[in-house]
Amino acid sequence: MTQVPFYNHHSCQFSIALDVYLQILALVSNLDELAMQFKMLFAQDGNDSLKRVATRVLDGNLDDTDQLATSVPTLEHAFHHEQYLTRKFVEKFASDRQTGHSIVDEHGDGNLCAEHWKNMKDSVMQKMWNVFDETGAFIAVCRHGFCLVIADMVQSSEQSKYALTVTSKLLDAFGSDLGSGYDIGCRFKTTLASSILGEHARSLNYTSLINAFHGHAHNRLCQLDNLTTYVEGLGLEDLEGCECAFLKSNALALSTRYASIFHRRQAIVCYFEHNDEMEVYANLTKFLLNNYKQALDLLSNGRVTLERLMCELRVSDPTIFRQWLDEEHVYLKSLLREPVEETLQMEYWQRLVNLAASRQDLKTILSTWTVITAQNVAPIWSDSSATRKRETTHRHTQENYEKDLKAVQELEGCLGITRCWVPEDEEWQAAACLVANQKYQRALDNVKRLVVSWIFELSKMNQSGIGYKLRKHIGKALQTRLAAIRAALTQYNTTAKALGCRTLEFDKVVEYTFLSDFDLLRDMRQDISTWPWASPAARLTINTHFKLCWAEEEVICLNVEIHQVVTYLIDEDQYLRACEALYQDANPTLAYQISRYCTIRS
Repeated sequence: MTQVPFYNHHSCQFSIALDVYLQILALVSNLDELAMQFKMLFAQDGNDSLKRVATRVLDGNLDDTDQLATSVPTLEHAFHHEQYLTRKFVEKFASDRQTGHSIVDEHGDGNLCAEHWKNMKDSVMQKMWNVFDETGAFIAVCRHGFCLVIADMVQSSEQSKYALTVTSKLLDAFGSDLGSGYDIGCRFKTTLASSILGEHARSLNYTSLINAFHGHAHNRLCQLDNLTTYVEGLGLEDLEGCECAFLKSNALALSTRYASIFHRRQAIVCYFEHNDEMEVYANLTKFLLNNYKQALDLLSNGRVTLERLMCELRVSDPTIFRQWLDEEHVYLKSLLREPVEETLQMEYWQRLVNLAASRQDLKTILSTWTVITAQNVAPIWSDSSATRKRETTHRHTQENYEKDLKAVQELEGCLGITRCWVPEDEEWQAAACLVANQKYQRALDNVKRLVVSWIFELSKMNQSGIGYKLRKHIGKALQTRLAAIRAALTQYNTTAKALGCRTLEFDKVVEYTFLSDFDLLRDMRQDISTWPWASPAARLTINTHFKLCWAEEEVICLNVEIHQVVTYLIDEDQYLRACEALYQDANPTLAYQISRYCTIRS
């Protein structure tokens, strides 16, 4: 269109032609390629092995009251890398609510899993913060194992600002339909929604999930919503890439512990670049092949297993399994909170019990007489301290009675009770059952907490890189944990027998691998043992069914990824060889380097 007189219709025609051209390109790039539910899957997590000792500590200044300054802070600005997020960028996502607190210590959202993810508090670890400047690294890796971004955790534990920073960077880079695996993904979902990034994440359809390995530490309701086992679109991906990355990067700790800021970051970036180039990229096709084999094996063997399990349950339609999960979700959702009226009734019953006890104590003191005879009159009156002690005890007992009486009167006003309950009343007996149920729930929670800790420590015994001394230490901890489980189980069985509930045996409890096995014991209002989804056989069948569904998804996803990888490998090889030929005569040295790089990439 050069050297052509301008007419208004030319611009309109050019615009139409450009729109058609771009639409053709879009159709060609997506030809025969199925749209995936997630554009990209990645895992994110923090690790404290890459700590760095502050220079002031090396100089011998260990005064905890001094303001901790970073060693040569200007060196941070001398290191630039697109993967490494700056401290200034991270601090943009720090708020008053988040600063100084671990992400797992933030309250207020009613998350039931948070209690299982509380590590040592900052007050306990304050001395560690005063020794180390960078206390670890927070990274994100894609499902194939490539490192996407890195952020330093500075003088703190794993705060929410690090996960928010990584999420913001990836949303800006990759756009919509991202799926993230995080060991506390359920809690981070709430944090993200209430942060400055929340609206942006919602508009881009960002999904926060829980990676598979940490699933047993989350309650059943959380598993149904967030665990990879039940989420559509993931295939067989477990979102545990960070664990694999940290397992290898832990060896880097010795070289970074006493390095400068610049050289620590340089070492971390060089390591991940080398790992991406020589390990992840080199084994990418093998990764896809192994996943394909795993999916096909599951489909081949799993169908036979599923058919047998369905025959045992007398189920013919596999679509019933999703319905069972929905029913279980509704059921567990109904157990989240006790009705407010029931809570007040339990409180009123407990106050009545306290009032009866304090009334009896006061009656006992008022009815106690001191007999004075000729033999003890002198010692009694000469001991003024004994008299003051009796007067103080009488005053305290009177105050306790008046306090309990006032509490009972306030609750009667809230509940609209006109006549005080007595043990013979039906209301008294019903409230007593509710209180007994509450004690049962607490005993069950205690057993659950100890079993979760036992599962974590047991899993460490099978990790590679664990030395003999550490294994011995973990073994002693396991023995102590089992003794605590026995004691807690005895307390649980006592409360269960009082309510007429089924008791638990020690050998059965230590076989539990998911908290969901405990969650089904919670409801005292109805017996769910006859519900189809509550039996162990039904739950095994449900999991087998979804494994087959996700195996089929994995095959579909791999068919897309394999075409993409093969196309990329061919295009890159052709491009590099064309560049080598282009510079062969003009710049032989550069051509030689391109040839070497082409050999590495191929």
